[in-house]
Amino acid sequence: MKAVIPVAGVGSKLRPHTHTQPKSLVPVADNTILGHIIEKVLEAGITEFVFVIGYLGEKVERYVRKKYPQINAEFIVQQPREGLGHALWVARHTYEHDESVLIMLGDAIVDVDLKPIIEAPTSVLGVKKVAKPSLFGVTEVGNDEFIVKVVEKPKIPKSNFALVGLYKIVNPAKLVASLEHIITEDQRTQGEYHLTDALMHMIKQGEKIVTWSVDHWFDCGKKDTLLAANATLLNRANLKTIDYSKQCPGCIIIHPVTIGEDCTITNSIIGPNVAIGDNTTISNSIISNSIIGSYSELRHAVMHDSIIGSDASFRGFSHSLNIGDSTEINFSQ
Repeated sequence: MKAVIPVAGVGSKLRPHTHTQPKSLVPVADNTILGHIIEKVLEAGITEFVFVIGYLGEKVERYVRKKYPQINAEFIVQQPREGLGHALWVARHTYEHDESVLIMLGDAIVDVDLKPIIEAPTSVLGVKKVAKPSLFGVTEVGNDEFIVKVVEKPKIPKSNFALVGLYKIVNPAKLVASLEHIITEDQRTQGEYHLTDALMHMIKQGEKIVTWSVDHWFDCGKKDTLLAANATLLNRANLKTIDYSKQCPGCIIIHPVTIGEDCTITNSIIGPNVAIGDNTTISNSIISNSIIGSYSELRHAVMHDSIIGSDASFRGFSHSLNIGDSTEINFSQ
């Protein structure tokens, strides 16, 4: 079985971080978004990967080849970028003759055991109940527990089970045929060729597909969800026993925290829920609930709920005061 991971998107909702790097390489907890996905797939025993790249794709390829040299990776360029269905169509020759294929979106981290999904006898779509289903692709299930309808961002949703970007297809040739149908017929939704339309065509042709509920799904396309994913994954990782006292003299570390290699952190309070990249310098600062990129410098910073990219520099204010009785000073205005 191959894992196909589309990572061609621009990631406009994560600007300015995606001006210089792909969304899939934005750091989360002790890894990147894409790194978390790859390691989840490797845990399931899959070592053959197809990455559909586009925007800054050379950085994705360089990252994968350097960090995961043990996998068999193939890179397909999607140009132009016309939706997820089009991405899978461009890469069809890499998987259409396989017995089954696993598709995982490169901007979503799904916390689920993949092995029973891979072993399931039918095609499977990962889903999660959400509060605003109109923002996602949604599924409708019949009395026999098979999916009867999939719709991309419906105006009036008839279900609140959203697709989470995890798909196991037992007959890739049928998927390719359905992708060919929507592209030949120029069947676009909101201007793009969507995988949901191809899946709906498969269902109409008699394909049996079931849903698989996941407990935790992190759609890492926005700042708030990225920070939520960072906090959740940090709390799950085995980080609370790491002693950073030698690496961070004069600091208070409030776990969970992960600190990269060759960092210089002094006289600061770090945590909780902070991920710091490699070769970063922090001094006289208070940082909580934040992601700090590599090769950055923070001095006299007080930050919470923040994302700082790589090679960034921030210097706050440092005051020396001699304040007498009955004095009020307010720097907030």
